Amino acid sequence: MLLCVTRMDDIHFYEPARGHGLRHDPLAAIVGPRPIGWISTVDKAGVANLAPYAFFNVFNYTPPIVAFSSVGYKDTVRNAEATGEFVWNLVTRPLAERMNMTSAGVGPNEDEFALAGLTPVASRLVAAPRVQESPVSFECRVTRVMQLGKSDGELVDTWMVLGEVVGVHIDRAFVTDGVYDTAAARPILRGGGLGDYFEVSHSTLFHMRRPT
Repeated sequence: MLLCVTRMDDIHFYEPARGHGLRHDPLAAIVGPRPIGWISTVDKAGVANLAPYAFFNVFNYTPPIVAFSSVGYKDTVRNAEATGEFVWNLVTRPLAERMNMTSAGVGPNEDEFALAGLTPVASRLVAAPRVQESPVSFECRVTRVMQLGKSDGELVDTWMVLGEVVGVHIDRAFVTDGVYDTAAARPILRGGGLGDYFEVSHSTLFHMRRPT
């Protein structure tokens, strides 16, 4: 059996607190591609907000729990904490450019739905609207909002919002024989670099089962 041994001088090592020494921070490119949290919320006055977050994932089956984090206490976090609700909307390749438009740093009175040519549609269980053009949406109730911190206990200006998924909307076009077809929806994921994204497709699919 042959083992591939990497020489120590082939390893780029760095301590994040001292800088990575590369042209662009590699961390987001290594832990990726990552699902995009395209989060819609409303404030207490009912004004809708829509913004994408590259730090997003699902963390539990039963009950289903998802989470996103925001660098800075932005409107999405503020709204989710104030109302206790948010909606996650799936970003697909046809929606990529419009998702990107909603990342613009506009004022609180700007309508991101209108800005990106998207249609807000009422959810069933929460006040925040869904993106009608998105084929999958999760209606969520906030379970926890927490400020992240360093190993020494010092808090950082990043906020994580966890939510229980209480309602799921799926376009039936992507359900075949009772199974959701991930690749058929053409979801996109965030990579590293200044603007790298990846699309999930059937050509990259492979199967592997856990050992019994």
